Amino acid sequence: MTEHLNGAVRALREACRGLPVTVEVFAGAITGAVPAPERVVVLLPGGGLNARASFTVGRHRSLVEYLSAHGRLAVGITPREDTEDLAGAADWGLAGHRTDVERVLALVEEHLPLPYEVLGHSAGAALALDLAAQPGCAARRVLVLDTTGPYDPLTEPELVARADALCTEFQRQLAEGGTVLDPGLKAAFESPDDGAELRARLTFALTRTNEVPGPANWIYHRGHSAGGDALNLNVWSAAMAELGSGVQPIALLRDLAAVWAGRADVYRIDWSAIRADVVWINAEHGRGDHGLGARLIRSGGARVDYRVVAGLGHADVLWAGAAEKTVWPLLREA
Repeated sequence: MTEHLNGAVRALREACRGLPVTVEVFAGAITGAVPAPERVVVLLPGGGLNARASFTVGRHRSLVEYLSAHGRLAVGITPREDTEDLAGAADWGLAGHRTDVERVLALVEEHLPLPYEVLGHSAGAALALDLAAQPGCAARRVLVLDTTGPYDPLTEPELVARADALCTEFQRQLAEGGTVLDPGLKAAFESPDDGAELRARLTFALTRTNEVPGPANWIYHRGHSAGGDALNLNVWSAAMAELGSGVQPIALLRDLAAVWAGRADVYRIDWSAIRADVVWINAEHGRGDHGLGARLIRSGGARVDYRVVAGLGHADVLWAGAAEKTVWPLLREA
């Protein structure tokens, strides 16, 4: 990078000190010759994850390394729930997460002399779409990796009903004083037992997630991973080792369920207000093919490239070796 851009990166890092989220500029992601960045890509991780776990871990090279090699300056935003201080977590719904990211985006616009795009995975992808629907959002593109928009009440009424019931359940938990849920992945990979039995249990939980007890596990067509060559437990272990708390705010889960159910009385994304170009890539065995959100974005006039990649699970789009050839090139402009 030029000295001017290096100075801008230092200024951004300094400006982000004291924010409730962790902001990391991955300027030195790879060694060797890296082209001068043409734009910034702001990275939003999925629920329970952080920016390092989501985007700096990979089978061969990480998504951050790939983006850096293709002219992107990656800025990762880790949500406040990754820390051990969970006071106030009952209020950390989609709107609260959006406000946190908007503060960072304002500083990115102020300090970095490059256009920016936003890339999110899972809950982070829903957050990216919500950001793009806000008036004045300056993101050039929104890059969506395996998330769920609204289910179609005409063709998927049973899924709408299931999401509605889930939203109501999370409302109940909040009313009774609940604040966060722990999906248990971090603890599972911290087990001192690394024997065959544990690996078999982990493999089942990751590849047949929709058969494992959990309030929202039914949203996966199969699981976090498709298994086989797509699943490498060492990569998963490295990602889980990067986590802080590993928990998910119930308020965030409530709002996501409201989006899936079309419960505008709880939370609503104004899909037709999105003006940025959208690249929306879902995984066949992850969140699957549910394209109503993409169609609603198109109805407002935005360009949407929506597709479902075969043979991958929810987290495979980040960590599987095949993702570098089948998923990541789709994030680049033609």
